[in-house]
Amino acid sequence: MAVNAPTHFTLPPIRTLPSRSALSFFKRRHPIFSNEAPNPRIVLVRCDKLNSDGLGPMRSVVETESVSANSSASSAIDFLTLCHRLKITKRKGWINHGIKGPESIADHMYRMSLMALIAGDLPGVNRERCIKIAIVHDIAEAIVGDITPSDGVPKQEKSRMEQAALNEMCKVLGGGMRAEEIKELWTEYENNASLEANLVKDFDKVEMILQALEYEMEHGKVLDEFFISTAGKFQTEIGKSWAAEISSRRKSTLSKKQN
Repeated sequence: MAVNAPTHFTLPPIRTLPSRSALSFFKRRHPIFSNEAPNPRIVLVRCDKLNSDGLGPMRSVVETESVSANSSASSAIDFLTLCHRLKITKRKGWINHGIKGPESIADHMYRMSLMALIAGDLPGVNRERCIKIAIVHDIAEAIVGDITPSDGVPKQEKSRMEQAALNEMCKVLGGGMRAEEIKELWTEYENNASLEANLVKDFDKVEMILQALEYEMEHGKVLDEFFISTAGKFQTEIGKSWAAEISSRRKSTLSKKQN
């Protein structure tokens, strides 16, 4: 026997028109300038059941949430200010190899996001989710910094530190749906728990060896360890293909130097 699934309805946007003065209109549009408590905002109208003819709702449930524009904006800016550290914290692996002016954590995540954007379609892979995972996969480093194998921190302890940092960042954001989404995306990547996580894990390595090749060319260094540490560890065909292309270009560059 078929059962009709719950139906979701989206309310049309409510247009607020100015009344007696522009100031009163501005106050209605921007509660931050009003002393009144914010009105509940409808976030979901759900029809739990249908009439026997299947054409209309018998009973609907309206869910609301109280939104304070002031506190929401404050939490958002606090979170973004904390994320500023990702822009100024340099990747330690390059510092350890004497690279001057190396990329930041944010630089690394940005190019990974571009990789997710331009990668060819893969069956069952959600491109948008890959982009989101790439954006947040190292986000906890805003607090703990870039912990590398040379630091001697056990993998389990590193994960624990980053999880605690992520929880703290989500508190700064004020919790809610977006904070939970960030946690979910980060955990998915950390546990390599989906096709999307597999692909972004590969992008993490591809971005690193591409950056290593670029630094070799710019600074005249040999950065073998980055290529050795990633060899044979790519999980997807795209990752393998892109890594092979980078290795081929590196081989050609080194060959030219020797000649």
